Amino acid sequence: MRIISGCYKGRRIDPPVNLPVRPTTDFAKEGLFNVLTNLVDFSATSVLDLFAGTGNISFEFISRGCKHVIALDIERRCVDFINLTAANLGMDGLKAVRSNALIYLRKPWEPFDLVFADPPYRMKGINQLPDQILNTGLLNAGGFLVLEHSGQIDFGEHPQVNQVRKYGKVHFSFFRQIRETKDDQYSSS
Repeated sequence: MRIISGCYKGRRIDPPVNLPVRPTTDFAKEGLFNVLTNLVDFSATSVLDLFAGTGNISFEFISRGCKHVIALDIERRCVDFINLTAANLGMDGLKAVRSNALIYLRKPWEPFDLVFADPPYRMKGINQLPDQILNTGLLNAGGFLVLEHSGQIDFGEHPQVNQVRKYGKVHFSFFRQIRETKDDQYSSS
């Protein structure tokens, strides 16, 4: 695995071989970020990477100038690897957190400008995941959800789909948040 662009371009990321993950291919990742470059200003974008796995996508966001990236994964070894790699590379804006993504979606900690979700392709309930994310207040108004999924699922008719892209066997559906986020939803009481 390598970082394909930005200030860490060319840096190799070598996760342990025993992690239970399916990293996004460099080909698909390059296509994804070519699209995102035209949609967002990375330096002004906060990111949540759900089902972060190796942190492959999180590292790319930080390399491209995002100042605040949370990588969330249920697997402790993934979280430890992401935090160790971020520390070794000096990526101050990246923090990996261990949590079950579906439980986290019930009460998110803060809103983000972009949510990237790469759940297991065979995850039960993957068809409901976009609405779960879009209806929680997790995304700021105008923000994007990017969902990586297999070709067996089609979100093309979803009312908030902005576009769908295919890179080999990898599909990305881009959703746009159209409602306002309630500021008080994230204030501590």
